[in-house]
Amino acid sequence: METEKISGVGILLKCLQDQGVELIFGYPGGAVLPLYDGLYDCKIPNILTRHEQGAVHAAQGYAKSTGKPGVVVVTSGPGATNAITGIADAMSDSVPIIIFTGQVGTAGIGKDAFQEADVLGMTLPITKHNYQVRDVAMLKRVVDEAFHIATTGRMGPVLIDLPKNITLQELPLSRLEKSGNAINMPSYQPTLTPSHQQVQKLMQKLAYSHKPLLLVGAGAIPAGAEIFLFAKRYGLPVVSTLLGLGVIPSDYEYFLGMGGMHGSFSANMALCECDLLINIGSRFDDRLASSPSHFAPHACIAHIDIDPAEIGKIISTDIPIVGDSKNAIKQMLEAEIPPSEIEQWQKLCLMRKQRHPFGYKDSTEVIKPQKVIEIIGKITKNRAYVATDVGQHQMWVAQFYPFSFPRQLVTSGGLGTMGYGIPAGIGIAFAHRDADVVVFVGDGGFQMTNQELAILNENELNVKFVLFNNKVLGMVHQWQGEFHNKRYSASEFSTQPDFMLLAKAYGIAGVRIENPLTLEEDLARAFAHKGSIVIEVLIPRDESVLPMVPSGMPNDKMIGVQ
Repeated sequence: METEKISGVGILLKCLQDQGVELIFGYPGGAVLPLYDGLYDCKIPNILTRHEQGAVHAAQGYAKSTGKPGVVVVTSGPGATNAITGIADAMSDSVPIIIFTGQVGTAGIGKDAFQEADVLGMTLPITKHNYQVRDVAMLKRVVDEAFHIATTGRMGPVLIDLPKNITLQELPLSRLEKSGNAINMPSYQPTLTPSHQQVQKLMQKLAYSHKPLLLVGAGAIPAGAEIFLFAKRYGLPVVSTLLGLGVIPSDYEYFLGMGGMHGSFSANMALCECDLLINIGSRFDDRLASSPSHFAPHACIAHIDIDPAEIGKIISTDIPIVGDSKNAIKQMLEAEIPPSEIEQWQKLCLMRKQRHPFGYKDSTEVIKPQKVIEIIGKITKNRAYVATDVGQHQMWVAQFYPFSFPRQLVTSGGLGTMGYGIPAGIGIAFAHRDADVVVFVGDGGFQMTNQELAILNENELNVKFVLFNNKVLGMVHQWQGEFHNKRYSASEFSTQPDFMLLAKAYGIAGVRIENPLTLEEDLARAFAHKGSIVIEVLIPRDESVLPMVPSGMPNDKMIGVQ
């Protein structure tokens, strides 16, 4: 009797179904046509983006807002190279995505075949791991390992390069069934349970601390509820990084806001004056600690991180704790320590928070972007999923939108990728169809990936795009004004498209808002629109993001404090 067989495509699609994949973001081409042919009969939908970079950013939006891995399929050569910026972004922000790249057949690899590129070599430094499948019998193991690697330990992107002939090769079904589902990777064993001794050492320090401070980064997101409970139990002031916003609700009395370059006065002063800094899931990057030698100079520093390579890399650590943040905070909650005397510290932090909040000078002549964000926070009752592009608007959103739950903010942190916002917001909308989704984007970033607007009508998505138009590259323009004697080189747009006509061309609504006196009513009307809409808001070109810690300076050397 002839043995029943399964193709490489069949194996791959079965693996994706077994992993619970809900959708794929991708763009077809010759090397992945067998896979797309298989998708024709598959229940997993493929979302056809308009550029491979958009596919990766959309997968990031899906992954960041859910905690589930995003999946991307692109073709060989230019398809794969177009995806590289998104992959690098995912690596910087530890986002779990699986990227399947097509490749020329194995016989053509290394021979400059049509649409061949050394994807393994190019992506080695920007993936957590990458594979090239040379034997169809390896495929199931590789896919299962890829999902395991991407979603455990410090999460990140994993790439699988698929030569076209491998997807067409067949394997006896009996061999596939015998391979089983167990993951056996002796060389990859991330530490999930932290040292009990180190946690006890930290809690003993906390018991005698007079100025404790909690710092939360992206690594704290999975443990948001437990961390909030811990902060409330001990009345701890809390500072967030950009990617940690939402871990602690912004209405928590002792939440001081974002720290770092464009952080709040109270947050940065607390970082400088604390005597115990408990860092959960932040890597102490240069936007938080621009001058490492002056960072938290009086503090005993405890660093909880899933990745041991991050501990001590930038800031010397007194109490290193390697492990999953959720496991660590559970141990900390179980510890019994007497409350330390921190009332004076609490009062000082609150006084600074109240006297020096993020501020701006309102106007009846022009629209202030900060006010726009505040109004949108009220309209959405602080519950919208928010995606941003990169630039001034990103920092204004971090300062003025009142985030209230983990995974609420989706933004490009480490790489700072312009063009991220639109596709990331679309990825969120696929994951949360019944939620409010707002994308804040500048006129520069909008023009990098606006083609992805085509996806909205095709899939009946509801996304509100708030386009801040100041006719300049805002952050570049601000830095040129502040540090380059107002020599505005290549940062001002002499011409721009009609963004309302552009929205119409993609079949979605558009409204331009330019009157500061009717701003609140205009925004309310725009947000009441059923379906996606581009809301263009005209803002002044010289509005700056303040306060600011100049590059290389200690956190207490801020300019522009209100």
